[in-house]
Amino acid sequence: MNTILSPVSFAVAPYPISPAQKEHYDTEGYVVLRNLLTREQVDLLREEVMEIMGIIGLEPTKLKQTGQYFHGLALDHFVHSKVMRQIASTLTGGPSTLYLPFTAVKTGGGGGRFHFHQDNQYTRFDGPSVNLWTALSPMTVANGCLQIIPKSHLQGTLDSELSGDGDGHRKVKWEPDDFSQVLMEPGDCVAFTRLTVHGSGPNNTPEHRVAYALQYHRDDVRWLDGETWKLLKEFPRYLDIHGCSEIVPPQGKRDGH
Repeated sequence: MNTILSPVSFAVAPYPISPAQKEHYDTEGYVVLRNLLTREQVDLLREEVMEIMGIIGLEPTKLKQTGQYFHGLALDHFVHSKVMRQIASTLTGGPSTLYLPFTAVKTGGGGGRFHFHQDNQYTRFDGPSVNLWTALSPMTVANGCLQIIPKSHLQGTLDSELSGDGDGHRKVKWEPDDFSQVLMEPGDCVAFTRLTVHGSGPNNTPEHRVAYALQYHRDDVRWLDGETWKLLKEFPRYLDIHGCSEIVPPQGKRDGH
């Protein structure tokens, strides 16, 4: 572990969701929360994410995901922030629980396009869930910002197929030609539903595009385990999401959804 990383004091400031933001989230399937984090907090999180990338390896990729993070450091505080959980609970319409935290790094000079998909096309939920996707670097068209199709969440879970890139990722069975480019500054967060169709463009810049995602589910949501619906709060899909003392290169691949 790099010695420049040490235990820190890190607390997300209260961020009340306004009625207008909640309405936009409900009707459009997403909302951008500006200035959620301070620049100092962004720097701490980005430094830690890139330290983790250095440990597990960062090959040219359209999306490098890992749920590993160190106990006691900035990511630990962020992942378990009461403020982030409150934001999720407000947007989902009830008390919510952390489902999965993960890095979202698109490498510079080679991080390709991520096809349009819904998170629910991976693990199936039967109720509200939200992805709080926070920018730790500028999000521009040039470096592959998120692309979202407004109101797509109103269509329910769509049919999907493998992306064709050989990486196990999925995509919708049609090619969207009308979508919103979500431009963000470091510290901004875009919240979107599990049914919102989204993707990202290629990173054509030399710098890595760095973000961090916190997925939550409302406490009454069930997930489909094979042919059996299970209450997520009682039967979590992932158990190893609570931090660790050592980061290790992953064995195999996790879909991150």
